[in-house]
Amino acid sequence: MLLCVIDAKENRYIVVSDIPEAFLHADMEDNVHMLLEGAVAEMIVKLDPTIYRKHIWYNKHGKPMLDVQLKKALYRTLQAALLFSKLLSETLQEWGFALNPYEKCVVNEIIEGKQCMLIWHIDDLKISHANKNVVENILKKLNDKFGLVGPLTTCRGKVTIW
Repeated sequence: MLLCVIDAKENRYIVVSDIPEAFLHADMEDNVHMLLEGAVAEMIVKLDPTIYRKHIWYNKHGKPMLDVQLKKALYRTLQAALLFSKLLSETLQEWGFALNPYEKCVVNEIIEGKQCMLIWHIDDLKISHANKNVVENILKKLNDKFGLVGPLTTCRGKVTIW
């Protein structure tokens, strides 16, 4: 809430955005396997029988089973959130933002003499700066990097104190 108060007090332009399918951008760091059972295992085999048919097996109840190794982070897992947050943080630091030492989901950069702040929670971001063009340029860079599945879902606006 305090960051929103700062945005309002400084009359900043704000963009709130969601990165679609964010977890697909993060590669797995460890060797992670997942066991697919039943209809899901059968559907995977149907995708490409030449690859998967030889790996399917059946448990003692006749249920098809398929052991797969994950290359990308799996949606709704803690590891997926952590991997994407790490990727986003590293990307923003490469772009010149400085990581807040007290809050690892906040970065800042002085652009055109004013603070630009970006905060995030998993795949939801808030970008603020006094200049609308600065925010829109950062949003474009984020779209170019992470908008491969679809464009970022975005709400824009100016915050003022009444």
